[in-house]
Amino acid sequence: MPEQFCLYPIGYIRHAVEYEKIRNTLGGVEGYIEILPEFAEGISNIEGFSHLIVLTYLHKVDEEQRKVLKVRHRKLERLGIKIDDVPEVGVFATDSPHRPNPIGLSIVRLKKVEGRILFVEGIDVSDETPVLDIKPYDYGRRIENIKVPWWSELLEKRLREKFGDRANLEGVSP
Repeated sequence: MPEQFCLYPIGYIRHAVEYEKIRNTLGGVEGYIEILPEFAEGISNIEGFSHLIVLTYLHKVDEEQRKVLKVRHRKLERLGIKIDDVPEVGVFATDSPHRPNPIGLSIVRLKKVEGRILFVEGIDVSDETPVLDIKPYDYGRRIENIKVPWWSELLEKRLREKFGDRANLEGVSP
């Protein structure tokens, strides 16, 4: 059996949006990250960053969903994007929450900081999701020219045709 690790939350995602709406939203929603008191010093001077990388534990993923290794882009299908000509792909080629280690990665826009509360836009996980870590999105992480497979290009094209530029996806749902 593989080595196991024990991780502890540093805070929790908070918002008042129903889980179904979150599942069907491309641009995420507004809310906040409540940092636990013992980790409050860890966000000192974070307010200068426009965006944060948030790592979460997807606590609603059950044991059966953790066994999933191949998926289709069901969220896009729910949004009315044609996916039947796109292959089923390995879970590690997607951001599906159904995976052996249900760890989420989100890039959110930091709006303001009040004490140990980070007000953000672009939350794409459910309320009360445990936050494992936060990292600043900075120049060292930005990649200008990326390469993706043909099926990913096709899905991106269909998203743009339906919704326009990705910058306009805030809160987009069916």
